[in-house]
Amino acid sequence: MTARSQRRALVLFSGGQDSATCLAWALQRYSQVETIGFDYGQRNRAELDCRRVIRQNLSEQYPHWAARLGEDRLLDAGVLSQLGATAMTDELDFAMQADGLPNTFVPGLNLLFFTLAAAQAYRRGLDVLVGGMSQTDYSGYPDCRENTLTALQTALSLGIDRPLLLETPLMWLDKADTWELARQLGGDALVELIRKDTHTCYLNQRTDLHPWGYGCGQCPACRLRANGHREWLVRHQGAGATPI
Repeated sequence: MTARSQRRALVLFSGGQDSATCLAWALQRYSQVETIGFDYGQRNRAELDCRRVIRQNLSEQYPHWAARLGEDRLLDAGVLSQLGATAMTDELDFAMQADGLPNTFVPGLNLLFFTLAAAQAYRRGLDVLVGGMSQTDYSGYPDCRENTLTALQTALSLGIDRPLLLETPLMWLDKADTWELARQLGGDALVELIRKDTHTCYLNQRTDLHPWGYGCGQCPACRLRANGHREWLVRHQGAGATPI
């Protein structure tokens, strides 16, 4: 192992495509990986049920990763839903707000998640936090920007008086790139696991299985995921790979 791989990581793990890809990325990279999730009253609660399934299937299909996969915690972050209505926590139509941000934006969400994760990392002796934020496909969310998370890394490290590294492996990837990263990490089997076992749909629909996964196919999250999968297939097949 390299010196870097001896570090111990905590992955912000929602049960969605991005965080599952980041979990695989961390398992490939670090000597020990734990996961943390948050129940904040989200409409797409199916993602919380997916977390256990994904961890179990990753362990079964990738035994070398199973040896590195440690504890999981699911924390109550319901205070976020008490601060005001958003389309992620309330039955609202998806729309743009007067400030130019989509109403799926939950103010403070990633700031709170990383703060809680830093506290957990302190308790568990972990020194890397991994999140699936992307400035390429971030829907305009200001707390997904690289500058925000770089500043947060400094603040959290100062706040717990020990160096923390915030890793965002998807920061400059679009959704097609994210599908490809999964293939590079775990082959077509990991792509299929992410397709079937993760959940992204804002409307919490998990009835119809599409080529890109389960979902309504109409909400912003489904459209982003579907378009990314379609573009990835074009690139993947164009490179001479066997279609999946």
